[in-house]
Amino acid sequence: MIYCRILFIASVLLLSQTTLQAQNISTTKSDSLTTIDHLVAFASKHLHIPYRSGGSSKKGFDCSGFVRYCYDQFNILLPHSSAQQAKHGANIPLEEAKPGDLVFFNGQRSGSKNIGHVGIITDVSGPSIRFIHSAFKGGIRYDMIDAAYYRKRLVAIRRLVQ
Repeated sequence: MIYCRILFIASVLLLSQTTLQAQNISTTKSDSLTTIDHLVAFASKHLHIPYRSGGSSKKGFDCSGFVRYCYDQFNILLPHSSAQQAKHGANIPLEEAKPGDLVFFNGQRSGSKNIGHVGIITDVSGPSIRFIHSAFKGGIRYDMIDAAYYRKRLVAIRRLVQ
């Protein structure tokens, strides 16, 4: 009788542990999605804040200051330079881009590979990819990667949150 109770208790404990492990795996996956959703929602709350060269606060942001500010809210620390931010995360092909990824562009000259601008992808619908960024004209706003100006300046997409 005692042996049966021990076996019963051991099987209940094993089943509980397996269930907890399964819950931890699914929680980790949904936490990632939740973090991305929260990141995009947080960034969107800052629409129309003005552009400010070197800015990194609600008084005004430059592009990398805005990205840094948003990611910092989720304990992902980035430097305040789009070129330096481009060295973080995994390189992602355009076809695999998803919300939360960083999108990098060259600066003034469309032929250059030097990073000069960064934004956060907010929506992907087929070939249409929308991103939020701090633009010299307009401050925090949305734009589309396939707009002529951005399409010819696209350099890289990087993923920091899986």
